[in-house]
Amino acid sequence: MGTYVASEDRYETTEYRRSGDSGLHLPRLSLGLWQNFGADRDQENQRRILRRAFDLGVFHFDLANNYGPPPGAAEENLGRALAEDFAPYRDELVITTKAGWVMGPGPHQRGGSRKYLLSSLDRSLARMGLDHVDVFYSHRPDPDTPLEETMGALHHAVVSGRALYAGISSYGPAATREAARIMRELGTPLTVHQPSYSMLNRWVEGGLLEAAADEGMGVVAFSPLAQGVLTPRYLGGEVPPDSRAGVGRPSWRDNMLSEEVLERARALDAIASERGQTLAQMAISWVLRDQGPRTVTTALIGASSVEQLEQNLAALDSPGFSDEELRRIDEWAVDSDVNIWSGATASRP
Repeated sequence: MGTYVASEDRYETTEYRRSGDSGLHLPRLSLGLWQNFGADRDQENQRRILRRAFDLGVFHFDLANNYGPPPGAAEENLGRALAEDFAPYRDELVITTKAGWVMGPGPHQRGGSRKYLLSSLDRSLARMGLDHVDVFYSHRPDPDTPLEETMGALHHAVVSGRALYAGISSYGPAATREAARIMRELGTPLTVHQPSYSMLNRWVEGGLLEAAADEGMGVVAFSPLAQGVLTPRYLGGEVPPDSRAGVGRPSWRDNMLSEEVLERARALDAIASERGQTLAQMAISWVLRDQGPRTVTTALIGASSVEQLEQNLAALDSPGFSDEELRRIDEWAVDSDVNIWSGATASRP
């Protein structure tokens, strides 16, 4: 690929929001590198997706230490793209990473200990060729580590200059409030919470969105398409061999495609068609809908191609929802046991 020069009008149509009470701004849609940026995917295609995303105003790239496969590969691949394409634009980019889920064998390659979080952050920085990330997250609550220790590690990551902001992911409402209290006392307020949220996974409406708003945190919603269930791929009842369900990734459970779940997805697809949207576009628009102070700051989308990226970004051009549309959606948009992270959330209320 030739030398990359970013589009000069990349911010002309970009909509972005402040993350909570901080000065950090995030685009309404951000690019997650969870599923399509490992060593098993074409690296030139990855670069095309990253370039096109930035040209369209997506300046937030979200990672974690274990994104791959193998774990760490997504950070390595982004590191190459940063060096080859984005070095002149580093100050415009928001690069985020996390630690908490299993990265390797032994007790210090998982969880929320100070040892794991800070050593993992150092390795993440080395893989990406960076001296700091913009946000470093505790990827999940850890019942075996005192919350004070986990938050102390995030505070140290910031004061040591390895991260500019701190965040948490998949923490329940009570733990979110307690974590925020600890961090305020340390002098490093939590800037953002990253929970799963979709029309089939609405747990955040049970107090988490309110807690984040009360604590001055932005919300980065991941998996708004419910692992692909809220796309046309499975509506016919067949499983494409190259899909997440077909490949059998660890992030997939067979019950995600039960007939009951598919019936809901088909009913939601019909509503999307009436709105002139694809099911995926409506699912993204719905997550970003206006909920007053509880409104999501940004939603993370994945992309396996430039075309898919562009289709998902088109959700930002859709009209708002009428009260009647929201009522009809609520008939089918119910929790459907697709939250594979519920165990982590349940470990701390």
